[in-house]
Amino acid sequence: MRVDQKPDFYEILGVESNASADEIKKAYRRLAREYHPDVNPGDKEAESRFKEISQAYQTLKDPEKRQKYDQFGDAWDQAQQSGQWQQGDFQDFVQQQYGAGSFRDVFGDLFGDLGGGGGRGFTFTTGGRSRVRPEPGPTRGPDVEYELPVSFEEAVHGAEKQISLTLSDRCPECEGMGGETQTCPACGGTGQAQSGGGFFNLGAACQQCHGTGRVVTTRCKTCRGAGEASRSRRITVKVPAGVDAGSKVRVRGEGGRGISGGPAGDLILTIRVQPHEFFQRDGDDIRVELPVSFTEAALGAKVSVPTIDGNVTMTIPAGTQSGQELRLKGRGVKHLGEGGRGDQYVTISVRVPEKLTAEQREMLERFGESWSPELRGTPLR
Repeated sequence: MRVDQKPDFYEILGVESNASADEIKKAYRRLAREYHPDVNPGDKEAESRFKEISQAYQTLKDPEKRQKYDQFGDAWDQAQQSGQWQQGDFQDFVQQQYGAGSFRDVFGDLFGDLGGGGGRGFTFTTGGRSRVRPEPGPTRGPDVEYELPVSFEEAVHGAEKQISLTLSDRCPECEGMGGETQTCPACGGTGQAQSGGGFFNLGAACQQCHGTGRVVTTRCKTCRGAGEASRSRRITVKVPAGVDAGSKVRVRGEGGRGISGGPAGDLILTIRVQPHEFFQRDGDDIRVELPVSFTEAALGAKVSVPTIDGNVTMTIPAGTQSGQELRLKGRGVKHLGEGGRGDQYVTISVRVPEKLTAEQREMLERFGESWSPELRGTPLR
């Protein structure tokens, strides 16, 4: 939840809320060049836009400012500037600035979400009153990524493959905490370093519990306090027909363990296709080079051509030139998630004999005397 009603800084820069610092910088430079007052002299709208862009960038480029903005929106900056970032004053400031009926109305959902899956309770103080965030409910486990090598034929036709995985996963006994825990005595379970004003310090995690709000009292026997345990799995994966290198296949429920009975994450497979001996893939089309003899190209012939479905017979027209492409319609790769298939393109490569018998040489010489096209300077066709 964000309490400010002003334009969102991420939207102003045209980036996602999880954008990297480099992405934010690139977006700012691009927009600054477009709306800079020197580029738009006398344009008040461009000048106003440039100020918005600069304000958004100044906040999001600073990790500490960005963290606070993500939590409280524009309110944190105004509160700091007016000196109202302490105790009950911040509650009054929010009510004055945003017309909220109560501090709880504005920040109730926000504080319910702070701390992610790591906390076990969240205490915060406003106006001398303490509130405790409820225990987090079941939380979905993380996704796991894995590279899956497949053959050219498996990518084209689809396949079922068995894979073995060993995951470094959250310990099922202590749910990643490392053992039995209790509320951190230093921060009272907030996970935040306490400030002198009575409000927690948003910029610093508690040094004793490292921001979790809990401290380990008895080390877990299963993971020996590490919070992680190896988990081996052997699963069958269905590779759909038509996948290509870089395609993603999601296997539901085969990722990391969930928290507090939450569902497991997913296994995300990135396909790596092994090269074929003579087939080459071009999108959903297949390309192959076919060697033919001089006489087959000159006189025409019916030849056997390899395809991904087996050999088929193809007609070589008389007078076919080396490098010419012939198409076998519908002999390519199945369109992923759709009906129909691509085509196969056959590139003709005319082979010239390297050694001739005396009789063959004599025949070719007679042929050459009777056929003398303009080979140089004038196209054959």
